[in-house]
Amino acid sequence: MQKVVFEQEIYTYHIDFAGHVSNIVYVQWMEIGRLKLLEAVGLPVQRLMEELGLLPTLIKTEIRYTQQLFLGDRVRIEVWLSKLRNVSAIMEFCFYNSNGELTAQGRQTGLFIDKKTHQPTPLNTDTHERFRQFVIT
Repeated sequence: MQKVVFEQEIYTYHIDFAGHVSNIVYVQWMEIGRLKLLEAVGLPVQRLMEELGLLPTLIKTEIRYTQQLFLGDRVRIEVWLSKLRNVSAIMEFCFYNSNGELTAQGRQTGLFIDKKTHQPTPLNTDTHERFRQFVIT
């Protein structure tokens, strides 16, 4: 089992009026993480949509902030799946500052939606297996 791990720099436009990284930036980093997870699985979002006819769709986002991030920090982001079902998955996210300290944890629940019917649709066996390598319980 494995995680997708990547780093992001913190720029001035990430900073809010309180002088630390804005809460919305974490949601943006989660979006980047989801796309990187799909790429790691070998199914970038365009391929997932065009070849399999699936639309990955979020239904829930949760974030718990434990420390602030500031301009000059680099954030390390880890992404993995905690649950993989036939039509849904739960993605987990951890955010670490430059000192390796946990600054936030997040979770998103997503569905696989049929592109034509817009109904939740089970993954085929091959696709399900591709995602299994990123499941950590």
